[in-house]
Amino acid sequence: MSALPAATPAHLLTAWQLDLPALLLIAVLGGAYGWGVLRLRGRWPVVRTVAFAGLGLGTLLVATMSGLAVYDHVLFWPAAVQNILLDLVAPLGLALGDPLRLAVEALPERSAGRLRRAMTGRVVRALTFPLVSTALVLLTELTVYFTPYFSTALRVGWLHELMYLNLLAAGCLFVVPVLTREETLPAWCTHPVRAALVFLDGIVDAVPGLVVMTHGSLIAGAWYLHHRPAWAPSVGHDQQIGGGVMLSIAELVALPFLLAILVQWARTERVQAAALDRRLDEEQAARAAHSARSEQSPDTARPGHSEEPDRVRPWWETERNEVASRIRRQHGAD
Repeated sequence: MSALPAATPAHLLTAWQLDLPALLLIAVLGGAYGWGVLRLRGRWPVVRTVAFAGLGLGTLLVATMSGLAVYDHVLFWPAAVQNILLDLVAPLGLALGDPLRLAVEALPERSAGRLRRAMTGRVVRALTFPLVSTALVLLTELTVYFTPYFSTALRVGWLHELMYLNLLAAGCLFVVPVLTREETLPAWCTHPVRAALVFLDGIVDAVPGLVVMTHGSLIAGAWYLHHRPAWAPSVGHDQQIGGGVMLSIAELVALPFLLAILVQWARTERVQAAALDRRLDEEQAARAAHSARSEQSPDTARPGHSEEPDRVRPWWETERNEVASRIRRQHGAD
């Protein structure tokens, strides 16, 4: 490791190493996703496939096998970038691919039903509860850097791989439900609430970078002091660089995450508005047809009979969603 050349941009771009467990995970995820896309025969959006493969699996590949992985045992800042990519960027890419909905649509009905039940079980609901999952992301990052976890992982290969998986799983517990699995979230977690949660998460995600950058003692200092190459900056300065990069990436990721929520919100509003227009048109057509029948059959208004048939309650009086609530408020005002 001490014989590594200086970590210039050219060396970081061209230095790669094989990480077999990470490659196996990428192959399994990519293979399963590709199988689902093929099963749907062109009915799956291409943009979701690109997001899953490019941003999701691509980030996994870069974090675990690129120059970041080559230099993470001699410099702190590449390790910090790896961890933030696995914790924030890769989960965002995987979630934008919506793999769980793809699985539900591609799997046989019985298997899809089992998956739905698993995704709405108590354990999953507890882990993906918005405030719980946000706390888990923060706790994971702080545990990595401020316990012996990270320094031990630098010495023990299997623990290093487990740390990768730990960071990825913690990030997915927050990002995937907020972006794709509404049924696992509480009823109050509407799109405006989710947008607020993403904004809060962006603030929380900045905490580890700030703490690392300003922390007085060295993180895994004994390891990096022993393995620091002659061309490297001081270990303290290296740690400050790592914390600054973590902070920058966390804030940059918050913007596309929030944008994705806003796009979903706008799309949902359009769908609900279109459904409202269709139902109102159907009700108006039904009333017009009834009026026409009444005019053609005036003898229907006989004593003992109501002039109008039993009133059928409109859909917006019985359904519970944002559009129905809005119409009930309008009719109440009228």
